[in-house]
Amino acid sequence: MLYCFGGAVLSALMMADAPVAPLTNTTNLLLASLMWYLVFYCPLDAVYSLASVLPVRLVLTAMKEVTRTWKVLGGVTQAGRKYKDGLFVMIAVGWAKGAGGGLLSNFEQLVRGVWKPETNELLKMSYPTKVTLLGSVVFSLQQCHFLPIQTHHLIFIYTLFIVTNKMQMMLLGSSSYPFSAVETLLYKTLFVRPLTFSPLSDPSSCASPNHNKPNAQDQKPSDTRETHPKDAETTKKTD
Repeated sequence: MLYCFGGAVLSALMMADAPVAPLTNTTNLLLASLMWYLVFYCPLDAVYSLASVLPVRLVLTAMKEVTRTWKVLGGVTQAGRKYKDGLFVMIAVGWAKGAGGGLLSNFEQLVRGVWKPETNELLKMSYPTKVTLLGSVVFSLQQCHFLPIQTHHLIFIYTLFIVTNKMQMMLLGSSSYPFSAVETLLYKTLFVRPLTFSPLSDPSSCASPNHNKPNAQDQKPSDTRETHPKDAETTKKTD
């Protein structure tokens, strides 16, 4: 249930509302419970097998992305009614409501007795968390009148963008998204520091002063014997 209602619960906590308020809708609660049962316990895994078919997955994914748009806009609007000029509050609440299931994944793992800190969405964001943050920023800027565009136009553009991009990722089997190059460039420009260091001493000075001198053992003893004139003449005749 944390994945289904995690965004509403987290945004309610941030807005000082009752976190159990999203669970008061009996219809949504029963529908989520029914879907959970059919996916995991349906005979012959019929529902899961049907949902794994690519055309069905594409339709379900498109519906999920449309729902994401309304969740983000709902969180931004909810925060805007209480904090009219609170841009960062609107961004945070919209992000929490749109990606609350992923942001609460560590708490959900802790409840199940599994602890995986390397999967923290705040440290290593997944694609849904990133695209939800982008939508929250855009809608918050529009609500604060920093973007001269109508709300319904922005809804259409953002929904078309996330649906098209998600479809492309599923069809091509790719995990990259259009802003990955910009993200990498900003990371290398702003947060990567070159590894520069100054050595304490010059490596060349560590060599001994007698390093270039030849070793006495390597020197061959010079032949100091003088050649006799007769021997020289004999050698010439032999040659």
